[in-house]
Amino acid sequence: MNQALNILIVDDEERIRRLLKMYLEREGYQTEEAEDGIEAFEKAMSKDYDLILLDVMMPGKDGIEVCKELREFKATPIIMLTAKGEEVNRVQGFEVGTDDYIVKPFSPREVVLRVKALLRRSSQTSFIHTEPITKDVLVFPHLTIDNDAHRVTADGKEVGLTPKEYELLYFLAKSPDKVYDREQLLKEVWHYEFFGDLRTVDTHVKRLREKLNKVSENAAKMIITVWGVGYKFEVVEE
Repeated sequence: MNQALNILIVDDEERIRRLLKMYLEREGYQTEEAEDGIEAFEKAMSKDYDLILLDVMMPGKDGIEVCKELREFKATPIIMLTAKGEEVNRVQGFEVGTDDYIVKPFSPREVVLRVKALLRRSSQTSFIHTEPITKDVLVFPHLTIDNDAHRVTADGKEVGLTPKEYELLYFLAKSPDKVYDREQLLKEVWHYEFFGDLRTVDTHVKRLREKLNKVSENAAKMIITVWGVGYKFEVVEE
């Protein structure tokens, strides 16, 4: 029997925390709560949660700061909760490494569906997949992407990526040498029309390269910048 997945709910409004807690626990998840950014960061650093629901606007330390600091250490899937009209915060959220966002006021059922979708895509909880198991592995010199297990290895060493970083790498690697502009990547990788700051893509590419480079310089070099256009995945010649 699988152990229940643990979700950290971060919001300065107790009413919202209780509502999310009720719906998530009804689905079989375990939950813990934090009422501000400082408490959220401390809890997230002391324990490996399967997912974090993170409010943007909080006193002391906001969700943007918390996400940015956490991404220095962990790849925990993060969904940000933002109020209507806070598009700038949503753009900043993607730039610092959030994986999805939900706009307030929200339907608790929508939150549950988004949580389930992100956990399915998360490398930390790949066993949740309900689709028939198929052999879906991309193998290149210096880099292997096992899409069934959501696992990336470079020169034999595993690379820890956030769900969005993983999706970006997998999307590019599926079509070697094909150039994608930033608008295409925002649409395809972020799964919906997102007319925001194109630096979101640049930030994720930069972070992806840095993580690959720590393990394998050759793997990092496969992500090519096509100046004035966008990015492509190119197999490194031996």
